[in-house]
Amino acid sequence: MIRIGDSAPVFALPDADMELFDLAEEIGRHHVVLYFYPRDNTPGCTLQAADFSDHETDFAKCDCIIVGVSPDDCLTHAEFRDEHGLSVRLLSDEDKEVCQLYGVLQSRVIDGVTRSGLVRTTFIIDKQGVVRHILSDVSPRGHAAEVFKLVSKL
Repeated sequence: MIRIGDSAPVFALPDADMELFDLAEEIGRHHVVLYFYPRDNTPGCTLQAADFSDHETDFAKCDCIIVGVSPDDCLTHAEFRDEHGLSVRLLSDEDKEVCQLYGVLQSRVIDGVTRSGLVRTTFIIDKQGVVRHILSDVSPRGHAAEVFKLVSKL
């Protein structure tokens, strides 16, 4: 389980354009908002991604990049991005390895069947690669503003 003050686990994942994003390359260069979301094109995920995209320049003024991660594939991410005019980088974690690494998967029993689902979670990582804030089970509405307040204090 990742805690505030821990070094963020590094990883590399492909984005919507199938270009590799490597978190290790951002350490020392940018603060990183790393948000995990369940699926492209659902109402909450669309709202969250659009809100982050709408405020991306504000985050950039704080030397911060925003990266979204879900188990959807790169093609689905590209369609999602293009359909909604999103500018934030969306990463594909089809094997859910990074989701497991960051502890955002949760098992629930529904009608006697155990299912694993992704809990909407945001990690704020500073330039030194340290996890400064963790927001779990977040509501998409107003989340970008809440995260921006935290980032602006780094």
